[in-house]
Amino acid sequence: MSNSNEKKKGKGSLKKVSRRAVLAGGAAVAGSTLVTGFPTVWAQTLKDVKLNHTGMSYSTLADIGRMATEDLGFEVTMSVVDHAGMTNRMFNDPSAIDVADIEIWQSKIAVPQGVLQGIAISEIGNWDQLTPLYTEGKFAGKEVSRQGDSPFEFLYREGKDSNGFASAPTDFVNFVPGVYNADTLGIRPDLVGRDITSWADLISSDFTGKAAIQNIPTIGIMDAIMALGSAGEVNYSDMGNPTQDELSATIAKLIELKKAGHWRALWNTFDESVNLMASGEVVIQSMWSPAVTAVQVQGTPCVYQSLKEGYRGWGNGLALMNHLEGIKREAAIEYVNWYNQGRVGGFIAKQGYYSANPGTAMANLTENERGFFYEGKAATAPITSPTGEETNPAGAVRDGGSYEERFGNVGVWNNLMDEAEFLFAKWNEFNAA
Repeated sequence: MSNSNEKKKGKGSLKKVSRRAVLAGGAAVAGSTLVTGFPTVWAQTLKDVKLNHTGMSYSTLADIGRMATEDLGFEVTMSVVDHAGMTNRMFNDPSAIDVADIEIWQSKIAVPQGVLQGIAISEIGNWDQLTPLYTEGKFAGKEVSRQGDSPFEFLYREGKDSNGFASAPTDFVNFVPGVYNADTLGIRPDLVGRDITSWADLISSDFTGKAAIQNIPTIGIMDAIMALGSAGEVNYSDMGNPTQDELSATIAKLIELKKAGHWRALWNTFDESVNLMASGEVVIQSMWSPAVTAVQVQGTPCVYQSLKEGYRGWGNGLALMNHLEGIKREAAIEYVNWYNQGRVGGFIAKQGYYSANPGTAMANLTENERGFFYEGKAATAPITSPTGEETNPAGAVRDGGSYEERFGNVGVWNNLMDEAEFLFAKWNEFNAA
């Protein structure tokens, strides 16, 4: 892949002028004979730009939109959709989205359909700082799991105007790396009554009537596969891409458990998962990191449990919709570059997520926060959520340990499997049972 420093500098005369300097009213820049009159017009036009960032609730946060608007001088609004809504909007109302905050598996739908445009790596100012988890498919020098849809496999495209994925790094990408995490089970340590060490514990009879699983087929199936595979109930040749026979066996086991009263709930929303755990109705379940934080904020014990089989990894990317051009596209490029400059990274760390630029994210945390969220160290003072509520007391160590420990132990990635249509049909049977 050609990605030299010389190439990065060759972005055109417009890129040589700092946009934020222009917004600040830099008279010397405005009067430059190299670009006479243009920056003033550009800055005035930029103030009228309104970008829409659309994605799921866990990453499409109003606070991030406000921070971007403050820092960039144009308005960034946030639109929250669910997984099905994201796909529908990209295809049926694409002009309503400017920046699509997509999960990696969603790119497998969007890119071939031509709704996203390629982004030149030369436009991404901090490319060399971004995690090799995305850019090289490696973490801590080792290749990450290829079971499921790992970010590296879908990042690159053959050319700016192609609608496919490149099998090796190129000069163009389908999206700019965004937030990512390693997911596991949430538990109530005060109520489970024993050690939880395996995904198999999700389906243990010890928790009949007190367990829950997420009702999002593409993700819930992965939690089920991890649990059933670990328990030896179903054998999978590739957990990230099961066969029809394997899916049939998986759903049959889920239905069997449901009829036996094992599942207290199949939750659909973040709030449902929080309420189930905070109330004690459920003591072990599929969970997202910020939901664990939300339970902790209420003063209720909740742990994101490290398990011997490893984590279920996932990642997001910020993609540009095909309709973007001119000043609005320039603003979108400015925004996706800003997104990985640190302010967002520090904010989302307090949700339990990781930034594609871990260096700048850590620089936007206090020494105590950096030690807790990234380094596996005990907190020297209380840890707080992004909005300031205490989540962990001094002396606490983050569940799962350090950044390296977590991402060095990803067993499978969220994915859109080859048998997705078959999965959706079988999952409907599970819901109806």
